[in-house]
Amino acid sequence: MKIAGMGNRKLAFVAACAWLAGCSILGGSREPATIYAPEPHVVADASWPRVDWQLQIAHPEGPRMIDSQRITVRPTPGELQVYRGASWAKSPGDQLEDTVLHALEDSQKITAVTRKGSGIAADYTLLMELRRYDADYAGHAVPAATIEVNAKLLRSPDQDIVASHTFLQAVPAAATDTASVAQAFGTALGDIGHDIAGWTLATGNAHPPAAARH
Repeated sequence: MKIAGMGNRKLAFVAACAWLAGCSILGGSREPATIYAPEPHVVADASWPRVDWQLQIAHPEGPRMIDSQRITVRPTPGELQVYRGASWAKSPGDQLEDTVLHALEDSQKITAVTRKGSGIAADYTLLMELRRYDADYAGHAVPAATIEVNAKLLRSPDQDIVASHTFLQAVPAAATDTASVAQAFGTALGDIGHDIAGWTLATGNAHPPAAARH
């Protein structure tokens, strides 16, 4: 009976771990995870060109360790860990896609912008590779929210990549706690979203779609 009772308690513990996002089998913690949802704010630059072509945004690609809902921290160069008891509401790839899409939509500088697969006849496709999305200490007392993205602009229908550029933002957190780090990510995400949106408009404007070239 004792063995059976222990088995039932163990089963209940495992079920609780599956239900509570912040539970760690190894640590035995039953505290729920704190979920962070950065709210980046992007203000359109007056210098951005107004364009008359349509754009679709492909979902960003990225390594599984980076593009997950765990919040990644780099305590020393070459070492990646995650913040315990904390997670993102959306994966970094989803955060990046939403930020760039909303920045372009809200700018009112483009005829139409949508996610890839929506069915619109887009003149361009924006491809993004998420290379970094981690809190990097880099030898400092507090980490910096570090985001690195390579963007490529693909022109239809010839499928030519007209330009490629790598963007990097590193915003120091106000403190070492996870809430401060998440807030820094919101700022970094807004900054890099601004840069990618502006670059996309300027680059597409410099390489007109096939219809506009005839």
